[in-house]
Amino acid sequence: PAFTRIRRARHAGLQLSRLRGRGMEYDESRPYQPGDDIRQLDWRVTARTGKPHTKLFREERERPVFTCVDCRPGMYFATRKVFKIVQGARIAALLGWRAHQSGDRLGGLVFGHEDHHEIAPARGQVAVARWLRALCENAAAWRGRPAPRAEASGNRLLEAVVRLRRLAKPGSLVFLISDFRGLNESVHNEIARLGAHCDVVLVCVYDEFEAHFPDVDISGALSDGATVLKLTDLSTRNRTRYETRFTNHINALRQGCRERRMMFTAIGTDEDPLPAMIRMFQT
Repeated sequence: PAFTRIRRARHAGLQLSRLRGRGMEYDESRPYQPGDDIRQLDWRVTARTGKPHTKLFREERERPVFTCVDCRPGMYFATRKVFKIVQGARIAALLGWRAHQSGDRLGGLVFGHEDHHEIAPARGQVAVARWLRALCENAAAWRGRPAPRAEASGNRLLEAVVRLRRLAKPGSLVFLISDFRGLNESVHNEIARLGAHCDVVLVCVYDEFEAHFPDVDISGALSDGATVLKLTDLSTRNRTRYETRFTNHINALRQGCRERRMMFTAIGTDEDPLPAMIRMFQT
């Protein structure tokens, strides 16, 4: 299971059976014995003593849960219900309280296009409250800042995954909540490296306008604070290109997760996140 001490009768549907389970923590090294897994050889002790030694591990009593939330300018957008950043915060809150309920340690990372904020893993209601406060304060602080260029935004996503890989110990459960704008091969590779030692769940937050251009004639404009895009009715060809671009974006995320045995879901800004996440965990 993804979280410790889950009581099935009270929390049916939130069993992350596809995830590997707890992490293992290094305990000590002892002389090699016949039958030991050679992959667990402690090469440093072996080199120092001249005799083969094996690493011993013990199962962690609780599992660190890291929730990483994207607060880049693109997350401050929506045409229905709530902004993507608000939906991301709601998902992060659900995950935080679920970790507390299961007795796991909760840590987090919030990143914008200029800086980031880290929360060290801890247990208890105070830890959840501290994480949610940091998320709200940093999201508010980054709101309204000029949007960076596409390549700069992609670099921030890459930097966040690299930092997350350094923060999360092997065996941690990691949730990455973002619209994944700026996704490229480098980001894919870093997520794969993170997934090699941790259980990773990607949650893509999107707005329906990003997936489907309205079928009716519209007039208006969109702005990122620096430039203005006027909206007009698209031709059938351009409408298809617009929707195909989003479909390819989602498919690339889903395929990458499938290949690396990660979990993936896409949640719209007009959805209730709890049923959406339960459906993902039950598949």
